Amino acid sequence: MSTTTEQLFSAGPDGAGEQVLRQRVLVLYLATSALDSSVVGWANYDGTGQTSPTTGDSDEPPYDTGVAALRDGWRLIQASQLIPPYPGHEYDVSFLKHEFLFEKLVNVAG
Repeated sequence: MSTTTEQLFSAGPDGAGEQVLRQRVLVLYLATSALDSSVVGWANYDGTGQTSPTTGDSDEPPYDTGVAALRDGWRLIQASQLIPPYPGHEYDVSFLKHEFLFEKLVNVAG
């Protein structure tokens, strides 16, 4: 069963108080446009304040694939637009094309 945003922001399980939700964002750059392809780059952003990730925190990606992130509870919120390369530039290297943004909403209420 899926949970709506309205349900997430409603009263807590005991009905006594509201949840305090913060967003964690995970950016995965994949080898191809397929979610099951390998991770080649990543970034973490933590709106909860519980961690302070920075560039170069780890040599290993947090997940092997985008599907692995989905299985761990991350929600896919954006995928890169697939734009064909300009003729003659099919093999140019410039930026990581296959960017996927994931989020988790975390309850930070005591």
